[in-house]
Amino acid sequence: MKNMYLRTAIIAFVLLAAPVLLLAEKKGTPQKSGAKEVTTMIKDIHWLGHDTFKIIGEKVIFTDPFKVKRKDTADIILITHEHYDHCSPEDVKKIQGPNTVIVTVSDCAKKLSGNIKIVKPGDRITAAGIDIEAVPSYNTNKQFHTKDRGWVGYIFTVNGRRIYLAGDTDHIPEMKTFKNIDMALLPVSGTYVMTAEEAVQAALDIKPKIAIPMHYGSIVGDKNDAKRFADGLKGKIEVVVLNEE
Repeated sequence: MKNMYLRTAIIAFVLLAAPVLLLAEKKGTPQKSGAKEVTTMIKDIHWLGHDTFKIIGEKVIFTDPFKVKRKDTADIILITHEHYDHCSPEDVKKIQGPNTVIVTVSDCAKKLSGNIKIVKPGDRITAAGIDIEAVPSYNTNKQFHTKDRGWVGYIFTVNGRRIYLAGDTDHIPEMKTFKNIDMALLPVSGTYVMTAEEAVQAALDIKPKIAIPMHYGSIVGDKNDAKRFADGLKGKIEVVVLNEE
């Protein structure tokens, strides 16, 4: 009889404790997305090389246009800093229409003309109806992108999804403060930015649903950097390596 009571007590404890144990195990674990959700999230994200993306949603958004192959019209152009491979006036002209809003930092704005909104880290603005937050982007162990320059990455919302464009950055402490990121566009090539291994640690801090590598295959880095990044996050965060268009 005692054994029967003991077995009953053990079963009751397991049934009551299981949900708590499962919750504890999942807490803080980066969220992985199903195949259907991943397909839906990336179908309007087009990588044009380096840090240049064309993102289609309520508006057409281009990021850091560089070596743009064909003319287009952007509603918004996001430029992270003034280096030539990110702030390229000739490439901006290829996609700039009469109503295009350019969001950038002050030293890049001096090279451009049109409807320009100047931002610095910590600023929050609305451009063409899109909420945009400028966040810090800088090197911690090299001097190519120093913090005092006030260069930025961006967090912006498209189709209800929060997208983080890192810019040219290392793995920085501020990344732990970025909340509810659906997609993180992260540099992986090293030399001027994070290495693939450092980008893995950055992704684990940010905990996006999807991570997409960038900043390789043009000036520095190659597909091996993207592969090492994907391998490092296997089973932890969904990584999508886009083909250049």
